[in-house]
Amino acid sequence: MDKPENIRNIAIAAHVDHGKTTLTDNLLAGAGMIADEGEATRLMMDTEEDEQERGITIDAANVSMTHEHEGTNHLINLIDTPGHVDFGGDVTRAMRAVDGALVVVDAVEGAMPQTETVVRQSLREGVKPALFINKVDRLISELQEGPQEMQERLQAVIADVNELIRGMTEDMDVDWTVSVQDGTVAFGSALYKWGVSAPSMQETGIGFPEIIEMERNDQRLELHEQTPLSDVVLDMVAEHFPNPLAAQPSRIPKVWRGDDDTELARQMREVDDDGEVVFMVTDISMDPHAGEIATGRLFSGTIKKGQELYVSGTAGKNRVQSVGIFMGGEREELDRGVPAGNIAAVTGLRDAIAGSTVSSVEMTPFESIEHISEPVITKSVEAKSMDDLPKLIETLRQVSKEDPTIRIEINEDTGEHLISGQGELHLEVITQRIERNQGIPVTTGEPIVVYREAPTAQSREVEGISPNRHNRFYMSVEPLSQEIVDLIKLGDASMDMPELERREALMEAGMDKDTAQNVEHMFGTNVLIDDTKGIQHLNETMELVIEGLEEALEDGPLAAEPVQGALLRLHDAKLHEDAIHRGPAQVIPATRNAVHRALMDAQVKLLEPIQNVRIDVPNEYMGSASGEIQGRRGRVDDMYQEGDLMVVEGIAPVSEMIGFSSDIRSATEGRASWNTENAGFRVLADNLQPEIIQEIRERKGMKTELPQAVDYF
Repeated sequence: MDKPENIRNIAIAAHVDHGKTTLTDNLLAGAGMIADEGEATRLMMDTEEDEQERGITIDAANVSMTHEHEGTNHLINLIDTPGHVDFGGDVTRAMRAVDGALVVVDAVEGAMPQTETVVRQSLREGVKPALFINKVDRLISELQEGPQEMQERLQAVIADVNELIRGMTEDMDVDWTVSVQDGTVAFGSALYKWGVSAPSMQETGIGFPEIIEMERNDQRLELHEQTPLSDVVLDMVAEHFPNPLAAQPSRIPKVWRGDDDTELARQMREVDDDGEVVFMVTDISMDPHAGEIATGRLFSGTIKKGQELYVSGTAGKNRVQSVGIFMGGEREELDRGVPAGNIAAVTGLRDAIAGSTVSSVEMTPFESIEHISEPVITKSVEAKSMDDLPKLIETLRQVSKEDPTIRIEINEDTGEHLISGQGELHLEVITQRIERNQGIPVTTGEPIVVYREAPTAQSREVEGISPNRHNRFYMSVEPLSQEIVDLIKLGDASMDMPELERREALMEAGMDKDTAQNVEHMFGTNVLIDDTKGIQHLNETMELVIEGLEEALEDGPLAAEPVQGALLRLHDAKLHEDAIHRGPAQVIPATRNAVHRALMDAQVKLLEPIQNVRIDVPNEYMGSASGEIQGRRGRVDDMYQEGDLMVVEGIAPVSEMIGFSSDIRSATEGRASWNTENAGFRVLADNLQPEIIQEIRERKGMKTELPQAVDYF
């Protein structure tokens, strides 16, 4: 732990069911940490009961192991991440803690949609990829391929992955593409525990011809003994992934916007274990005995028991109770400190949430961890007995601390607790855990889909008047271009940036210079432009204007759903001389009024969340599979043959996809495998707008008739 040059921090990431957790078991057995027994299906890293039952990873799990390579012992800190799209937040957070990502791809299925997502997440965090192609045994035993066909198929997989990497590293001055010759690609079978790479072939003399022969003669055990997978993969990790000393100088500028010339920046770049403590929390988990455990990456300093540390965004200090490292489900406490460059598990940081910066001096916090998708499905949760209510509220708080991709709101009017997540499975797992781990019986409502509202045209200048008629605001609204919305979503333009940087970023995305200069505020993906000239008292009133604006954008005029992609211009304002007559009770309603009127004039419409759908299905069921998508107001974009299966790709609205899994199973007699991925929002068809708006308004207990200005449906 004390020699950063021998540490490797890595994450294993892949599409669901491509074999990440089985591979991790192999590496643990190879490092002598679990018994090596027959076929590897122990799933050591899936420690939760529901993970074992469902056979998928739900929480990212950490483990540390040692491996000897060329006479030197290396410490490898590994994070096994989930592959299912609903738990993508865990992958993004894990990438912040590591320097290398081992991408696992199934040899038969090739690079899938989720493979692309995880590669993109790792490259955005400045993490170097390497490739492991798993399930090669299936090419030999199931598809009966010869050496020539196998080579062609494997080369195609490598080419696909490299295309993803190239497309995403264009603006970085590094070549991170993977190749067999460099030794950054390995092949093998995690189930039968053998593996090969270019360096290992030279060492053992075992190449594809020998492998095909031994696989066909059922000599899998000898194959594992002669060329064990764990050695091949761990050698690749030790050889090709950067150690913290090599990685931190280029990673720090990517994830931290502080001043480069300070002593603190130097300590982080040099992984100085005598420096100030800088610790980035990437995961919070609960231990029934020790309380909350914050796991994360230590960029500088040494973290010890009893230290008093600052947590970004909270007042006061927290005291470290204990430090340790994770071994799968078990946490090992250490009597000594954990030095820079390691992944540590710390208790006592009460105020930390996933994404906090913890340090011994006050500092600029790290960039917030940007999640690529946002919550699209909501369920209401109520405790069955009133006595459990306080406990339920406490548990829901804990849940949102542990998983920032979940949104929790308590509706004061109806007393419901609403949980919003990435998909049906996400919410199902959370509610199950509340019942199982906390013993609180709950009832959940039907899933509700989260809509958005957005302007579709340019509005005229409208007037908002305060209740006392002394203050007037003149505003207009127009839709923002998709480029600018994406820029704001990825966090590449925000109010935390220096003004000049923000202006340049917005202009590059196509905003004109005058507009970009006058950006006053951003809220969600909406931007407020101050086009006023020399109005007295506006400066001190601006905070209230912004408050009114945020209130109006949280609840749009159609159905009180959040507004997105609106460019609001404040053209003029008439304010009362006397501060008493332009207080919050006057300015906030006036702004709110102006924003809603402008939105209605800009023909605000309801947007619904949509998903990309991919179904793999045998030929004879292709018709019924594409029928399932089309019958759900979806559209089929592509159909093609891949191996012995047909692939149907398309998009469909989230609201129609509820209950999709049971329908597709019955339509294809259980032969289809499918996955969905969130694809943002699109305008809901005009003929459905009035009906859905009515439904939402009724559900929220609002007046059912729409404001008169909305007469364009």
